[in-house]
Amino acid sequence: MGRARGQGARAEGPGRARLPLRRSLLGRLLAVSALVAACSVAATAWIAVQTTSGAIKQEQGQNLTADARIYDTLLEYAARNPTWDGVGATVRELARESGRRVALTTQSRQPLADSATAATAPALPPQASAVVDPLSVDTVLAARGTDGQRTAADRIDPRAVGPFRLSTADSTALRRTADAEVACLNRAGIASDVVVGASGRPRVQIVGNDPERALGTRCDLAALDTPTRSEQKALDALTALADACLKRQGREGVRLNNDLSWGDPAAVEVPGEAGPLSPRPVPGPAPRDAPVTEAEPSAVPRERTGENDRAIASCVGTARSEQLSSYVASPALLFIGDEGGATLPGFDLSPANTAKIAGAAALVLTLTVGASVFAGTRLVRPLHALTGAAQRMRDGEQPASVPVSGDDEVGRLAAAFNDMSAHRARLEEQRKAMVSDVAHELRTPLSNIRGWLEAAQDGLADPDPAFVSSLLEEAVQLQHIIDDLQDLAAADAGVLRLHPEPVGVRELLSQVAAAHQARAENAGVTLTVAVAVAATDPEPALRADPVRLRQAVGNLVSNAVRHTPEGGRVTLSAYASDASDASEGGGEGDDEGKACDGTVVIEVQDTGSGIPAEDLPHVFDRFWRAEKSRSRRTGGSGLGLAIVRKLVEAHGGAVEATSTEGEGSTFALRLPAGTEPSGP
Repeated sequence: MGRARGQGARAEGPGRARLPLRRSLLGRLLAVSALVAACSVAATAWIAVQTTSGAIKQEQGQNLTADARIYDTLLEYAARNPTWDGVGATVRELARESGRRVALTTQSRQPLADSATAATAPALPPQASAVVDPLSVDTVLAARGTDGQRTAADRIDPRAVGPFRLSTADSTALRRTADAEVACLNRAGIASDVVVGASGRPRVQIVGNDPERALGTRCDLAALDTPTRSEQKALDALTALADACLKRQGREGVRLNNDLSWGDPAAVEVPGEAGPLSPRPVPGPAPRDAPVTEAEPSAVPRERTGENDRAIASCVGTARSEQLSSYVASPALLFIGDEGGATLPGFDLSPANTAKIAGAAALVLTLTVGASVFAGTRLVRPLHALTGAAQRMRDGEQPASVPVSGDDEVGRLAAAFNDMSAHRARLEEQRKAMVSDVAHELRTPLSNIRGWLEAAQDGLADPDPAFVSSLLEEAVQLQHIIDDLQDLAAADAGVLRLHPEPVGVRELLSQVAAAHQARAENAGVTLTVAVAVAATDPEPALRADPVRLRQAVGNLVSNAVRHTPEGGRVTLSAYASDASDASEGGGEGDDEGKACDGTVVIEVQDTGSGIPAEDLPHVFDRFWRAEKSRSRRTGGSGLGLAIVRKLVEAHGGAVEATSTEGEGSTFALRLPAGTEPSGP
């Protein structure tokens, strides 16, 4: 059934529909490239327009901040003077500072002042730069000229105060009062300053702009809110003008407060309410430094509506313009240009320039899309090959390498895929070989045990001590293989338990040598131990699990005795090493662990047949044997060296092997040095 499913999957693969363009890598690359190109073209066009416009403005001397300053200076002159007489000096000073021509004319284009120095002044352009009218301010220029402090709804310049301007005596008297209040607040620990408005009225401004801080003091700040006689007279005149406007509309009059707000004339009894309705002031346009007092309630009730408030606000604004018209200069046209008479131009894209930009954008988009298609196709082709190879691997087919087109990212991906495929094939071969080896290694002792037991059952063998000893030997061999597999599984899972303690290296090597002495003598091999014990070269100190370490060294000794011919020698040695010594080792196992400063090296050296150079990288692989006969007599189970590597790595060390074919091999365990052992 599984094979049928695999064949079905392979049959489905060639006919599988390709991804739609919008979901493919090529489509996404094209979309991103087109988007980037469009944004680039748009940004380039915008930068070109802005740069060209800025260059033209710079060449012709246009500076919007300077224009606003010129406008604000002339607006202040108009707000403080009833005529334009004497403005010529101001115009010439502004022209000198800005380096441009500044001209003022009446609305009928009669000259008022002109900074042109030529004998015959060039004609003024048909369009004025601005209209200078303190009663109808250009809020855009005025906002720039006053650092953005003016609101768009306040069309009357705050410096146009007209009859609200205080006399010198009134201003001086109020200034003394303000100074006294500031001194009082300073004594109370409240920082404050005196600020004088356009009308000459001083006011106290608390640092931090929090007037409520002064409520708990004895300072009488209300003394500055009382209007002077001239201010009250001007307010009454303004109220009369506003009432006249309202009466023409058939509406009732209004009483203006000192801050030019208004309220209902009197408290009224409202049906359903417990008491009278108090007047509620609504803010309106007013000079910023006008005194503020509470409106006295009137006796005439009037229904409050939004329409009435809008009508009152309109009439108050009209009344203010009418009242101030005789105190300010009449509206004038302002012209700002260069000395040649040209005005400040803007930069508008002509149809021809627009067509050029559109053509350039289309060309860039075409080139970008073409390059993206070419690059995307080259990018997607090896990816398709990788996808097909991966699907064939998934379906269980023989893995095949994909072509490596270059040393770019895709080429490196293909090379990595080829390495992975080859590694996977090796792992699969090792897995199959391991299963076969495990089955063989387990089958041999089991077959022996079964054969002896069947012989005893059939009466062909007597269960004497030799018979039992043979069965026990086979059972021990079987248990040994199972224990080795269990140790490897525990090491792979990271659950191999260690019980480290101070270990005497000489004692440990002597114990291992004693355990294998009989076997070495039977094989005709001399087994010796050599550990540095001189006074100048003390015995290496090591902290490790003695049982696991004896197991690792014992596996190496067993392997060395097995591969050393009669008359040969196996030597166990140990010595201390530093990081520089450890880094010189280049055998197998260097990439399995990292020797640290202060290591103990345990070596097992034999004079056996040696290991071929091509087999040396595989000596620590599981079930690997130099001879492929699968004989335990010549190659063991193939798990001993793999267990050695896992045990040494669990101790934080590394294992390496060096060998010369025909001369012998040396296996070295590098372990981190520990404390001095407690015993000899």
